[in-house]
Amino acid sequence: MNSAQKLAQIRAIFKQQQIDGFIIQRGDEFLNEYVAPYAERLAWLTGFTGSAGMAVILDQKAAVFSDGRYILQMQQELNQDHWESFHISKHPPLQWIIEQNQPSIKLGYDPKLMSEKDLKAFEHPSITLIPIEANPIDAIWHDQPSPPHHPIVPHDIQFSGQDHHEKIEILQQALIDNQEDAYILCDPASICWLLNIRGSDVPYTPIPLVFAIITQNEVALYADTEQYINNLSEFLGNDVLLKSHTELETDLIALANTNIAFDPAQTPIWFIQILKKHEVTFSKRSNPCTLPKSRKNLIEQEGSRQAHLRDAVAMCRFLYWLEHHGVGHSEVEVAKKLNGFRQEAGGDFYKEESFPAISGVGANGAIIHYHATPENCSILTEDKAYLIDSGGQYLDGTTDITRTIWLGKNIAPQDLKEAVTCVLQGHIAISSAIFPKGTTGSRLDVLARYSLWQKGLDYDHGTGHGVGSYLSVHEGPCRISSIPFPVPLQEGMIISNEPGYYLSGQYGIRLENLLLVTAATHNNFLQFEPLTLVPFDKNLIDTEMLSKNQKNWLNQYHQQVFDKISHHLNKNEKQWLQQVCSDVT
Repeated sequence: MNSAQKLAQIRAIFKQQQIDGFIIQRGDEFLNEYVAPYAERLAWLTGFTGSAGMAVILDQKAAVFSDGRYILQMQQELNQDHWESFHISKHPPLQWIIEQNQPSIKLGYDPKLMSEKDLKAFEHPSITLIPIEANPIDAIWHDQPSPPHHPIVPHDIQFSGQDHHEKIEILQQALIDNQEDAYILCDPASICWLLNIRGSDVPYTPIPLVFAIITQNEVALYADTEQYINNLSEFLGNDVLLKSHTELETDLIALANTNIAFDPAQTPIWFIQILKKHEVTFSKRSNPCTLPKSRKNLIEQEGSRQAHLRDAVAMCRFLYWLEHHGVGHSEVEVAKKLNGFRQEAGGDFYKEESFPAISGVGANGAIIHYHATPENCSILTEDKAYLIDSGGQYLDGTTDITRTIWLGKNIAPQDLKEAVTCVLQGHIAISSAIFPKGTTGSRLDVLARYSLWQKGLDYDHGTGHGVGSYLSVHEGPCRISSIPFPVPLQEGMIISNEPGYYLSGQYGIRLENLLLVTAATHNNFLQFEPLTLVPFDKNLIDTEMLSKNQKNWLNQYHQQVFDKISHHLNKNEKQWLQQVCSDVT
């Protein structure tokens, strides 16, 4: 079916269900960022394939909303005859609905795909929100894939660094202290961290699709029973009950006359509606796994260093190949080549990419989360900037790196070099920051943007996101962003540093390393340890714009790259690395 036919069938269902419109979230029942194919409802219906967004369909109009990373991508992927597109924070869905001038609207939604916060964004006197038990997209998506049920596997303590029984006991003691009988966990990554398990139900993130209920003396895990492999029960122990997804609603109802807690930001509204219906007492507090999961223990920190070492070897081999052989290949072929280098360098530790590689040459690089496909991609040509943002999932760590490379022998245009150098100056400012404990990422964000601002430039995305330990490449609660966020950076957190600049129709620039938050020499201060060890392209740097301290930082970083990576390369690659890591003056 084309866009018009899909919309017509959806609107026919509206009449059957007596609603005037429907909200379509990009997500699954676990509110994951990356979802299995069966949950790609937004992409199937609209054609928009970004990892964040939503749509609203009304009787006469329909619109898709996403953030600044996807504005250009929405314009390219959506059929403009049937779908409008908007920046979700500059033109929110509620504003668009009100602009349609309908005196009253019955707006349907799938309660299993929306959190309480998601739903509140649509509250308005003219809107009646109606939960729909059967998602109308599923009714017309006749070849919709089935939900996955791959095996749940133990994550060895040599990688996790802490026994899962210890983690469970800490959470159970918190229940006792808070006088709570149970905590509902709906975030699979948190459950994976808590129980030291992993899975492969979702692309790019090694998680199974599971829920959990923690009580003061046991944990109930809910999955498809086919996912429970033979040794899992023995690994988890008698205090972890292996249950079926079909038992979840019954067990929630059985919590009546108890005191339950959950994180409203990570819990589908369906859970709240079930608890209210059966008069279960509940309270709301943040996920107790989020903060300890983000503060990597010493084993996880060392594992991340080793994962980044392998990743850097792969990246350096790739950049050598790119310089000598990349021109003439497609964006898809180049990204596939990089994944091959990762597989070779990672050996048994490497599992998959940590997200779909963003491989964009020239104007495609300006599309912040550009996704090249074999049917619609460009060929790398000389005298173009090439942006490659990619990462890997290793058993001992998750990586994420972006480099912007100049292709060809000619000198890059001065305006491009100046923009890249401003981005690099912001990157250096974050990397070399020393800051007091209690500092939030929003207080550091201006460091990344200052040089750009002096040229009248900026970028429409955050500067840094948390990264998991063989888990999600986008992990809370830490971030570096202009948007205030209350959680301070803390020792053991891994966070990205990725300022950028994007000139629509010409090029995109982003320079990204992952950083480990560590103690500084000053009492009660923190600093960053670079985990990513890959050179920056000096062909795109105007060294005259760099201060002495910035040159020193770049030279010291490149020396560290050469010292740690060179002996893993062949003769030609090592000679190349020595050249690209030579000092700037």
